[in-house]
Amino acid sequence: MYTFSSKLKTFSIALVILGALGMAYGFFTAPKTTDEIKEMMQHAESSHEATVAEHATASTHEAVTNEHKAEGEHTTDTHDAHAAEHHLEHMLMQAQNRPWAAMYVAMIFFLLISVCVLVFYAMQRAASAGWSPVLFRVMEGLTAYIVPGSILILLFLIYSSVGHGNHLFAWMYTSIDPTAENYDFAMVTKDWWLNIPGWLIRSVIYVSIWIGFRHLILKNSRAQDEATDTKHFMKSFNYSVLFLALFLLSELFMAFDWLMAIDHHWFSQLYPFYVFSSMLVTAITIIALVTVYLKSRGFLPNVNDSHIHDLGKYMFGFSIFWAYLWFDQFMLQWYANIPEEVVYFMPRLLGEYQPLFIGMVFLNFTFPLLLLMNKTYKNKPWFLGITGLAIIVGHYIDVFVMIAPGTVGNELHFGIPEIGAILFFLGLFIFFTFNALTKAPLHAKGNPFMKESEVYQYH
Repeated sequence: MYTFSSKLKTFSIALVILGALGMAYGFFTAPKTTDEIKEMMQHAESSHEATVAEHATASTHEAVTNEHKAEGEHTTDTHDAHAAEHHLEHMLMQAQNRPWAAMYVAMIFFLLISVCVLVFYAMQRAASAGWSPVLFRVMEGLTAYIVPGSILILLFLIYSSVGHGNHLFAWMYTSIDPTAENYDFAMVTKDWWLNIPGWLIRSVIYVSIWIGFRHLILKNSRAQDEATDTKHFMKSFNYSVLFLALFLLSELFMAFDWLMAIDHHWFSQLYPFYVFSSMLVTAITIIALVTVYLKSRGFLPNVNDSHIHDLGKYMFGFSIFWAYLWFDQFMLQWYANIPEEVVYFMPRLLGEYQPLFIGMVFLNFTFPLLLLMNKTYKNKPWFLGITGLAIIVGHYIDVFVMIAPGTVGNELHFGIPEIGAILFFLGLFIFFTFNALTKAPLHAKGNPFMKESEVYQYH
């Protein structure tokens, strides 16, 4: 049996405490009034960082001109003052969104890692894979964060919508009434889907599918250890097949609701698959790193270099798959040059997020490609560790770039609030997953493919 070491437990708790302090700092230092925004803009001008303010002036001038043509009873000066004040309020909202966005990025990142570990685990069961049963208990432990992670994100979504705790989802504050001040033409065709009751109900359905099937599959996996037949094994097989089918639907709509809806004017049919590929390769990487860690601590004696090698192959293969979808989604929309499509890529490719948008291609594609192409290095734990850390960082950046521009604006911010959120949810992830590893033997002895897995050799 694995025992959760006191050092690792203390480390995870320390991460949670430090992360909570960092997030609290983000909320405490967030501007409260438009006067603070004005001071920030003045400070930016003195630091030669006034480009955003100049761009805002130009865009508001255009909006003012259009409004003036439609409502000729006001003077240009009045419109300019009104537009400037409206812009300051918009900037205040984005600044106040920052700690919430930092929390949301980390929250969804670690939850989807745990969910995709369950997906990879279900794939192995559905395929009746013979190489992986020695890793099953590692995967089962890593799915433990699904439960607390799902509860946290549901509370967050409820507070964001019903509680109006933040403005991360701009569609919640729009109207389909053409006479309303907050009229949004895009919501005329999307209001039937993007409405708060339906959005929350669907969110509950998503997490219920993930939690429910995790419980059923793991329950039968543990029961199989003491069984004299394969009844529980076949139940896990059947549940895995059904889960994969339902996950396909839940992930499809989850990506629309939780991520794409942040930029609700934009849409992409490839987006859910892109999100899935990003999180699946990260999940496989986490499985590999935890496996290497446990083996180095004297656990998992039946895991050999061939198992590590195969995890490296999956990391390599799904890194290529992610790169294909990254390029395909970008190329098709940029080439077509349709305004409602390319608007998503403007701040990411041409704005301040450009280094991250381009840099993550190196971390998520070029780096794994160069390091994992040679089969000799795939079974080297230290080599896999270096590559794995790069992949995890790269895909965290990927999720950050998905969320940040649509919530905090085109200015790139990364500091204490973002680092605090990472530490907080990383600490929770470590605590719950490693604590779950202590609940059952790491050797799933009842699995009928265990012997094949123990003697598995890659050729």
